[in-house]
Amino acid sequence: MLQVLPALGQGGAERGCVDVATALVAAGGTALVASAGGPLERELVRAGVVHARLPLDSKNPFVMRANIGRLAALIERYDVDIVHARSRAPAWSALAAARRKGRPFLTTYHGTYNEQGYLKHLYNSVMVKGDLVIAISQHIAELILARYDLDPQRIRLIPRGIDLAFFDPAMVGPSRLVQLMQAWRLVDGMPVVMLPGRLTRWKGQSVLIEALALLGRKDVRCVLVGSDQGRGGYRRELEELITARGLGGVVHIVDHCNDMPAAYMLADVVVSASTDAEAFGRVAVEAQAMGRPVIASDHGGSRETVLEGVTGWLTPPGDPAALAEALTAALALDSAEREALAAEATAHARANFSKDAMCARTLAVYDELAARAAGQVAA
Repeated sequence: MLQVLPALGQGGAERGCVDVATALVAAGGTALVASAGGPLERELVRAGVVHARLPLDSKNPFVMRANIGRLAALIERYDVDIVHARSRAPAWSALAAARRKGRPFLTTYHGTYNEQGYLKHLYNSVMVKGDLVIAISQHIAELILARYDLDPQRIRLIPRGIDLAFFDPAMVGPSRLVQLMQAWRLVDGMPVVMLPGRLTRWKGQSVLIEALALLGRKDVRCVLVGSDQGRGGYRRELEELITARGLGGVVHIVDHCNDMPAAYMLADVVVSASTDAEAFGRVAVEAQAMGRPVIASDHGGSRETVLEGVTGWLTPPGDPAALAEALTAALALDSAEREALAAEATAHARANFSKDAMCARTLAVYDELAARAAGQVAA
């Protein structure tokens, strides 16, 4: 099986690619990944996955055209049975290469994808050109059907999964918590509100800041966890807003965290304030797996991952007043209520969003496509 994506960064598509490739090797298959490389490449190699470094992160039409031949050569060299594309630009090259070599083509529709204008709609359409199309949430499945004339029978709903051995409260020792508390200068016993997510406008950091201003409490700490990824202008906007609202001692922006399980354990409430709909909403699931109350925007994938009134709260997107009200409720939980919510949250995450289930269902789709192809050859 050949998976194709631009690079191997830290996003959900990349994590899913690594997880599925590793599961395929464990099941006795041969996994091949083509990308421009990145931090997760070492993990692939350690798992016994073959990685082919190609300029698949380029949107240059000439490079994309050249990538067709490069991918076709890979398909032939490794006798690839199925080509699985996870992102738009490399998907166009992968589609042409798969068709050239007569191999089944599979896509995973990972994002909501901006649809402004006909050309953008056409560019995005490659993600529904798979013989089968994996949707990572019911929200995405419905979005696909609303945008494209696609037979619903071609869609396979496979929610994203998280590593429950990694996101396990029992595995986080006190030393990890102390180390992170010191790095973030948190005060023991003071409630912590956390919003994990890269610093980009639609993630809603400013909405949370406005909500905290309405909350009017100085006895809490808010940590915005995420890299600005070169968006220095937006980071400065947030810093100015923090100062303007008198929250300099309350809200802190920290960079990417390499120990998110410990980060979640430090939080009294985890917020996902996205103003645009999340395709899935990994933060809400990770936080629930760690037994943390969650407040998420009431749209997109969050409606499928957060149980309103049971594992957390859903608030109208972009509404600081509603978010402040939910924060008040979350911070007012007593120890018994918090323990009950934690039990519901961890059970919900484990029952519905495990990495193992995601991988097993994806491998079943591979088997389905391989059986189809074998039947066509036999016929």
